[in-house]
Amino acid sequence: MSGRPGGPAGADLAEVSARFGAALRQAGLPVGPGRCERFAAAVAVARPATVRGLYHCALATLVSGQEQARVLREVFDRVFGGLDGPGGAGVPPGHRVGQDAPGAPAARSPEDLLERAAMAARAASLAPAAPPAAGQDAGAEDLPRAADRYLGTSAERLAAKDFADLSDAELAEVAALMRELTLAVPDRASRRQRRRLGGRRTDLRATLRRARRTGGDPFRLVGRVRRRKPRRLVVLCDISGSMEPYARAMIQLLYSAAGGAGAEVFTFATRLTRLTPVLARSSPALALRLAGQAAPDWLGGTRIGAALREFNDSHGRRGMARGAVVVIISDGWETGDPGLVRREMERLSLVAFRIVWVNPRTKSAAYRPLAGGMAAAWPHCDAVVSAHTVRALGELAEALADPVRRRVPVRPSPPAGGGRQAAFPGGL
Repeated sequence: MSGRPGGPAGADLAEVSARFGAALRQAGLPVGPGRCERFAAAVAVARPATVRGLYHCALATLVSGQEQARVLREVFDRVFGGLDGPGGAGVPPGHRVGQDAPGAPAARSPEDLLERAAMAARAASLAPAAPPAAGQDAGAEDLPRAADRYLGTSAERLAAKDFADLSDAELAEVAALMRELTLAVPDRASRRQRRRLGGRRTDLRATLRRARRTGGDPFRLVGRVRRRKPRRLVVLCDISGSMEPYARAMIQLLYSAAGGAGAEVFTFATRLTRLTPVLARSSPALALRLAGQAAPDWLGGTRIGAALREFNDSHGRRGMARGAVVVIISDGWETGDPGLVRREMERLSLVAFRIVWVNPRTKSAAYRPLAGGMAAAWPHCDAVVSAHTVRALGELAEALADPVRRRVPVRPSPPAGGGRQAAFPGGL
């Protein structure tokens, strides 16, 4: 298995991943291009020499629950013939993946297994469908069956649908997709240390204790290194009237994905409200309802600068934002003084490790940060993403996991009509 996309093994891997993913989608599993890509990457890294190993790669990358695992096993058995036998699996009856013919030797290498798996997937996808039951009109069934091959699953359609267009029922379905997301943040060096062979600083006590096994001669030096721990994730979500369609989905995301990361969650419109205890003790639907009760300014006006000042004075200055990754979810419509937004963003940028601004309006290629609040905050952001669909949430995850600060110094430049305006960096 060379791993090169252009080589024979790369072509077999792409065919196995694509055809197997199509079979899983027909069985009702939400296996999109992202999961297929993870499956191909796992096979390229693990290089399984048996079909049981191939099945374990699929189990680790293509499903996210026990029910999905059962469907995966059924489809895997149908496509590759099952996990029993010399090669571990086979193609439609009588033709094993590890065997070219009855009595042929099993696969001897990952490349051999992958080539035979591609043959099995190709044969399974070309196999004729089961005949219709008695009394059923075969002609009426063929057309929808053929069309369904080219239609995406409901999960794929929801993943590409704007949060503003989701109904309450669709929002509940989106929760399952959000649970598959991981909002990982960069690590930082902790003050605590741990023992490790070859560490930069020698741990004399551990070294002498280890030397007792060798008659008092310290053959191996035990060192100490600083522990690594994830940075704190702090989220400020705008729940004003202009953000209402997206606030529902974002609070759902914070419950489903950020809850496991121990995120600190605040909402703001005309005042700042801490929602971390509410999101930690309730289900997603109840969290949305309690969020409105805990935040008296739900669907009110937007005072971004005042909310940032309250956060900096009450929480950020006390250490919550120090070295943290701060996510601000807002469209930037400020009803107060934009100068206050600029000053408070400067204060926040001095203590936060990264500032990621989520603005659903940036989904348009023609968007320009002309709103007062957004124009004042833009120079102090490390990244600005839209995150307006489940599919676009991948950009948010990448921005949070980026270990590099990307703030660009901005020098004011006079506009054509006089006065001053911010020169916006193009790489954000």
